[in-house]
Amino acid sequence: MAEQLIKTDCILCVWGCGINAFVEDGKLTRIEGMTEHPLSRGVLCSRGAALVEYVYSPDRIKYPMKKVDGDWQRISWDEALDTISGKLGQLKDEFEAHSLAIFCGSIGVENNELAAFARRFRGAYGTPNFLSVESNCYRARILAQQLTLGTFLIEEPGEAKCVLLWGHDPDNSKLPLANTLYESLEKGLDLVVINPKQTSLAKRGTHLSIRPGTDCALALSFLDVIISEDLYDKEFVQKNTIGFEKLAEHVKQYSPEEVAEIPWIPADDIRKIARMYANAESASIVPGTCAIDQHLNGLQTGRAFAILQAVTGNIDVPGGWVNVPFPRLGSLHIKVEEEPIGAAEHPLFYRLWGREAPYGQTMYLTESILNEKPYPIKSMIVTGGNPVITLPDSNRIKQALEKLNLLVVIDLFMTETAKLADIVLPASSFVERSGVGYVYAVTSGMPFMLLRKKLIEPLYESWSDWKFWSELGRRMGYSEQFPWQTDDEIVEYWLKTSGLTVEQLTEQNPEGAFFAEKKYDLGTRGEFRTPSGKIEFYSETLAKYGYDPIPVHVEPSQSPTSNPELAKEYPLILTTGARVQQYTHTQFKNVPSLRRKAPEPIAEIHPETAMQFDVSDGDMIAIKTLKGEISMRARTTKDLAPKLVSIPHGWDQANANELTALEPRDPITGYTELKALLCKIRKV
Repeated sequence: MAEQLIKTDCILCVWGCGINAFVEDGKLTRIEGMTEHPLSRGVLCSRGAALVEYVYSPDRIKYPMKKVDGDWQRISWDEALDTISGKLGQLKDEFEAHSLAIFCGSIGVENNELAAFARRFRGAYGTPNFLSVESNCYRARILAQQLTLGTFLIEEPGEAKCVLLWGHDPDNSKLPLANTLYESLEKGLDLVVINPKQTSLAKRGTHLSIRPGTDCALALSFLDVIISEDLYDKEFVQKNTIGFEKLAEHVKQYSPEEVAEIPWIPADDIRKIARMYANAESASIVPGTCAIDQHLNGLQTGRAFAILQAVTGNIDVPGGWVNVPFPRLGSLHIKVEEEPIGAAEHPLFYRLWGREAPYGQTMYLTESILNEKPYPIKSMIVTGGNPVITLPDSNRIKQALEKLNLLVVIDLFMTETAKLADIVLPASSFVERSGVGYVYAVTSGMPFMLLRKKLIEPLYESWSDWKFWSELGRRMGYSEQFPWQTDDEIVEYWLKTSGLTVEQLTEQNPEGAFFAEKKYDLGTRGEFRTPSGKIEFYSETLAKYGYDPIPVHVEPSQSPTSNPELAKEYPLILTTGARVQQYTHTQFKNVPSLRRKAPEPIAEIHPETAMQFDVSDGDMIAIKTLKGEISMRARTTKDLAPKLVSIPHGWDQANANELTALEPRDPITGYTELKALLCKIRKV
């Protein structure tokens, strides 16, 4: 049989780039970038290029297994489902439905079949506890914008004349964005990179080397310059906002001269960049996915960014933050009245003006398992995630999972979390099923959709996520809630409200199609989904709950300023989660071609820091915080500011989250500190 070309998309990370897949005799043979895709435009990252190797990895879980006396025993799917359904039924009777937690990892964000079906089972079973990495990832940014603008807007850097790339390294995390910015630089883009590290893009623009955890102070200082120098968009502010006078008075305390020592950025540089941003014909702040959020003050920093966009009139204009329609897909939602864990402690994280988040606050999982507060969680199903490595305070997470009466993991590979499970189930990859692919609207402002085609039959005894949840639901008496029998039926259901059909996305537009048009009209209409109907610089909602109604700078709990005594013993600032293009969090480290390019985790330090601690480039070093100690190889670089240590996450042999803690938390969102901790190093 001749080689067949199939156009689809890749979901090895959140960006959903277009790919040309080649299949011969029922086997995936090679991958190319799809030039017609509006986001990726033919670009493939290292992970996408290694897709064939990933799918056919000999490390895949091939059949269901259960743990018997510490050893894995092969079982059938029937036995697995009977065991799980029986145990879940028993635990529900004894401890109520809320004793089950379902955890969905990062790949569930862009994978409807995984996340939506898991949530549907959650609803049918009756537990409120659907948990996600969003508890410490992207949700804070969404909430910050909703509190300020009433909705979530998407940056449009390709149309901007000035971009503040803030805490973002797209060369290693979002290649399509990186390519867009490089192209824009050739056309005269004013690019400012605000990052503790001088990234590749920073070397092409203006670099502000910021101290981790001080982003809000810098943003507020920008606001002071823009307002005090009369650089704001008066017409837009007057028509569309409330609280400007209070904001203007508030930011006076953040003059560049007062602030400069906080972020380690000279006052003259603060003024220069504030003026550049305000005077640009169009401007966009493009924050990193987690760098801004994972602090004690992450939400307020997100608010400050939204306010900066608004005071300069860069709301829903080409090159600013724009309103992008989401696809109207068929809903699988089943409402559960009970609130999930963490909702009582962080009510705005869960519900804002009647809008509910689909998940609880995962940072309260260990408390619910180990201390049974507010009630005991006794069972957990993990899908598409590896919380033992990805959640803060890994040792405590592991301790909690080991206490569960039932832990089930469905995954492609035997992760560190799967090793703790009672039952492990083989998941199929996205190339082994059909689905709906779309450019995820909270990360890329394109109302674009394509049909994710099934390329090959499921390997070994692997099942699609939707099939697992459906079959488990039927075993438990929820057949009415799970009527679908095939991939095609599900795709038809997804698309029935979208405005596009299977025929369109198969025959007419196999490369995908736009399902809506972007409209730059929020500022024109003056309609914002806040209680006031305006953009809220001063938030009465935050004030009502006892939070700061206007953003303020909050020092990290561990810093030379907030805790000088601790800083004497731990004199360096540790920032975790550095991106490596070859990997997505804990994934793909077993892919040989990727592992050869990035064989081990690397701790980056400045040569001055290395000299201070008698460390040479290439030495193994121990990194110690109040929570623990790990070791990895050091790399000296002048790209990173002195006094800092930057490490990646997602490695089992050097797990960054053995150094992090579940407390303290952002009071509004419950997010924990991962980007600005005190540490010390030594050569080992």
